[in-house]
Amino acid sequence: MQNLQKLITQLEHKISSYEKKNPSVSNSTVGWQIEHSLKTIFEVIQSVKNSNPNDYKWKFSSKKALIFTLGFIPRGKVKAPKLVVPDENISESSLKNSLQKVKEALQEWDSFDKNAYFPHPFFGHLNKKSTEWFLNLHTKHHLKIINDICKKE
Repeated sequence: MQNLQKLITQLEHKISSYEKKNPSVSNSTVGWQIEHSLKTIFEVIQSVKNSNPNDYKWKFSSKKALIFTLGFIPRGKVKAPKLVVPDENISESSLKNSLQKVKEALQEWDSFDKNAYFPHPFFGHLNKKSTEWFLNLHTKHHLKIINDICKKE
């Protein structure tokens, strides 16, 4: 999880730019991108924590194989699930609260069983190792968008 923690630190450094927006890059603000990333990390960790490792079932997924091979998520191809869509009331304070929540949740990661899993809507069951890979990939995806929003101003 060291890589993810470094990515979270990068998100943290962008909080001061939370109001920035550039429609040529995204219809959402930097704050929305940060909050979505943090909500995703938190909810996925909770899902892994509450999973039953005995129920983990690996299944081949062509979508997962493609994305894992490419190493990036194409922009604008998938709509975020409601659970991880931020509300409209994003502030510097709310982002810092979400950040703290994620940092606390991450402290439990090492205690999870290797077959604790996250049921991804497209990729199927992702065990702990695959979930970590997904969280890194997803967070990098949104950091690229954030960086593009910030440099296009």
